[in-house]
Amino acid sequence: MSLIKIEDIAYVRFRAPDLDEMSGFLEDFGLKVADAASGRLFARGAGTAPFLHATEQGDAGFAALGLRAESAVDLETLAKAEGVEIQPLDAPGGGQMIALSDPDGHRIEVVAGQALVDPLPLPERSPWNDARAHARLRAVKRTGVGAAHVVRLGHCVLNVSDFRASEAWYKARFGFITSDEVAISPEFSLGAFLRCDRGDTPTDHHTLFLAQSPKGPGFNHAAFEVADLDDLMAGHTRLKDAGRTAEWGVGRHILGSQVFDYWRDPWGHTLEHWTDGDLLTASDGSNVASLQDLLAVQWGQPAPPTMA
Repeated sequence: MSLIKIEDIAYVRFRAPDLDEMSGFLEDFGLKVADAASGRLFARGAGTAPFLHATEQGDAGFAALGLRAESAVDLETLAKAEGVEIQPLDAPGGGQMIALSDPDGHRIEVVAGQALVDPLPLPERSPWNDARAHARLRAVKRTGVGAAHVVRLGHCVLNVSDFRASEAWYKARFGFITSDEVAISPEFSLGAFLRCDRGDTPTDHHTLFLAQSPKGPGFNHAAFEVADLDDLMAGHTRLKDAGRTAEWGVGRHILGSQVFDYWRDPWGHTLEHWTDGDLLTASDGSNVASLQDLLAVQWGQPAPPTMA
């Protein structure tokens, strides 16, 4: 039994020495600056979350992962068990938060009570024609140009020093369920894709991936859902034309199934665009996968050395 069952991922926070440069990258990536004041930058997507990405002035680095508790009661339960105080969340949307430290010292902020914002419009899309059915007749298709429309934050990947220790810590507090465990041998697994336990409500194949990496503990990447495949490809073109640093994609993963496109921000943090991912319920259980399943693709190029 876990202390609580988190509802979803909430945000990722970073530090950067140049907030204007970060703002420009986020615009190219498809996030909208919601607030920029007092040495902090907050960016939202087209969904209802008040912010998804935050940056504070300082030396470049990963600052925190935010997870969303279902209620203030759950936040109180977790705070009492951990012996920490509940604090106001000083960010767009307000609410309350507690700060924890995982076994590798990653700062994990658990939030509740954020005020939602009105969603932003997404581009209207005409239907696809394929060999099975022709849904678009007597009409041409124009997808438009510009940055992708980021809707929400889907997951975060953290490198850890001891997968089993980190897995136990996260599951005991947040109720994660393993979707796919990546086994190197019967005796050793290097990580797992973990999803939220929302009972019969479908949830993303993974909200968190913990990877025991030879690089040591740290931030690996964060992944943001975009409107659709056309949107992802338009976003790829925008980022390429803007001279941003591509890392991997476009392709389709095996584990999680999503179409992906990875880019690096000006300080080397990897952010992913994705669409068309798997949705599972608690009853869908857990699987064991191989390293090949993790690094290979259904189509597209396999993972570069920087992602391994």
